[in-house]
Amino acid sequence: MAGKNGNNGDYGRQWIIENSVEILDDESDQMTVRQLYYRLVADYGMPNCIQSYKRVVSAMTSARWDRTVKFDAFIDRDRTVFGETDAEPTDLDQKVRTATNQVQAWMSNYSKHRWENQPNFVEIWIEKKALQGVFEDVAIRRDVALCPCKGYPSLTFLKEARDRFLEAQDRDQDVKIIYFGDHDPSGDDIPRSLEENLERMGVEVEVIRVALTKEQVMAWNLPPAPTKATDSRTKNWDGIGQVELDAVKPKQLRAMAQEAVDELFDRDLYEDLMAQEREERAQYRERVLANVTRALADEDEDEDDEEEEDEDDEDDDEE
Repeated sequence: MAGKNGNNGDYGRQWIIENSVEILDDESDQMTVRQLYYRLVADYGMPNCIQSYKRVVSAMTSARWDRTVKFDAFIDRDRTVFGETDAEPTDLDQKVRTATNQVQAWMSNYSKHRWENQPNFVEIWIEKKALQGVFEDVAIRRDVALCPCKGYPSLTFLKEARDRFLEAQDRDQDVKIIYFGDHDPSGDDIPRSLEENLERMGVEVEVIRVALTKEQVMAWNLPPAPTKATDSRTKNWDGIGQVELDAVKPKQLRAMAQEAVDELFDRDLYEDLMAQEREERAQYRERVLANVTRALADEDEDEDDEEEEDEDDEDDDEE
């Protein structure tokens, strides 16, 4: 093995590949190449610089082509496929089974909206779309929106958020944005920008910055890199160097997100909501069954009418 700290400071291709394989074997989730790079920096002592990142990209390209690393070890969230070209032959029996399962699911799938009686309206906002996969599970399980804003969000993105937040305020809910971003001049400034721009649009929002902070960088011993000279906010920034959110382990980020959401969630109110759900479920099943039965009866009548019209048309043809 090449060893965690390189051979006399030589973090070459073989060192990168061997330690990357170890990281990928231990990680159950797919990650981006940038996340892998930051694991090599934070846990294996690789220098945090653009040259190191380029080496990792090159090494992982070679490792995948020679099958040392699987192609599906990484995920690319910046490039997506929309839709599907479905050319599989239609299986009538399978269609019937699917439809039957769907009807059964609809009959039993009554649920209240998890946040409908909560005092807070919560969304998770992340600076980077590439980390969307890290937070998706928490967002789904806690029924909150996940919003990758890709740096400073566009006015269009903010306007769409404003519309959601106004509806929440009409329901007397307080809007809370749980924010995860880089520790750098822009990452530190985005929460301020969100609050100010949304206030200009007419909504009051509290942005709760969960990560990444200076204190976390120091406590977790995350190696910083020089800040970008092109960032105009660098001059007045008091951080300790640029550290990207990718440097934090996905499992740790998920735990932080879940804890942040749970702190804004009232469990007692949720229990009240579940009691109401149980009372309404029987009524839901009864009404859905009645509507489905009525719809099927109407469809049978329509088919009978069509058959009668076809017979009349045949009689006219014979005359």
